[in-house]
Amino acid sequence: MSLPTVHPEDFDYELPPERIAQTAAEPRDSARLLVIHRSSGELQHRTFRDLPQYLTPNDALVLNQTRVIPARLHARKQPSGGAVEILLAQKLDGERWLALLGGKRLTVGARLSVEGAPNLEAEVLEVREGAQRVIQFSAPIEPHLNAIGEMPLPPYIHQKLSDPERYQTVYSRTEGSAAAPTAGLHFTPELLLSIRALGVPILYCTLHVGLGTFLPLRDDQIAARRLHPEYAELSAEAARALNEVKLRGGRIFAVGTTTARTLETAALCALGTPPERLHLAGYEAADRCPWQPLSAFQTQTELFIMNGFQFRAVDALVTNFHLPKSSLMMLVGAFAGRELILRAYQTAVRENYRFYSLGDATLIL
Repeated sequence: MSLPTVHPEDFDYELPPERIAQTAAEPRDSARLLVIHRSSGELQHRTFRDLPQYLTPNDALVLNQTRVIPARLHARKQPSGGAVEILLAQKLDGERWLALLGGKRLTVGARLSVEGAPNLEAEVLEVREGAQRVIQFSAPIEPHLNAIGEMPLPPYIHQKLSDPERYQTVYSRTEGSAAAPTAGLHFTPELLLSIRALGVPILYCTLHVGLGTFLPLRDDQIAARRLHPEYAELSAEAARALNEVKLRGGRIFAVGTTTARTLETAALCALGTPPERLHLAGYEAADRCPWQPLSAFQTQTELFIMNGFQFRAVDALVTNFHLPKSSLMMLVGAFAGRELILRAYQTAVRENYRFYSLGDATLIL
């Protein structure tokens, strides 16, 4: 199968540093919302609490219920005492974790003592690309995380959170993410209740944001259409409800790129696509059926959505503003069209929108 050539440089834009949000909007739903209409190219400037005005009772809103773990730990290399930073990315099995380590000479066999947790040690079992390491703790780390761990904020946020819950969605349930699904940070309980009062079903999926969110995009990932693996799941109940929405002509609103990737994975699973081909099947001819049934699943997804991808599940996307030349910029470019999304971003810069994880949002219709 011949895949179209895609270059991250095609999704570059200039952003003044002062446009990068350092604090989140308060209240949550007071963030600005740039509404992008794909059919007409119209751009509307709204507030996030206006979102219900774009929903109808035939539609469904899908949220990623993952919860961020306080995954940043401090340790000392033994016996030298050198400082080491541990960023937990993914639990593998037992007490083995995939992590990013910051420090010197962290080779296989290096032993670390974890600060704040007496007698808890970690050993480097495997060296992977760059700062990636497989480490094994001497005892379960989970009981210590709330006491000694810190929220793994992106490097462009320089202020510490006064309240760690501000980097969690109000509906977060299942712990496992190394970063927040930030589009969902704008919802308040009151806004969710107002959406439900319209008769709009609110459904949940799970995708645990992994290591790749902290790593630069590689050429081989683009060529293979394959991102780092992340655990994702959609329940049978949610899949059935979403299929009913599609049958009655409703739209699926995905909140966040993680939700979009989960739902599109569910659509490809429903086609009977083998797990090893999921990352490629999205670029094959779309089913002629006016709607694509979704299937419940639990798997590691590597779905990389870029130009040429055939969307089968998502009809509207709520998402924040993304970094230039990133996989997420390529995803929104595939959904909205490159020219429209770049024009929308240029408008947002000019209109003083706040960017990135703690910034404002877009609604792509």
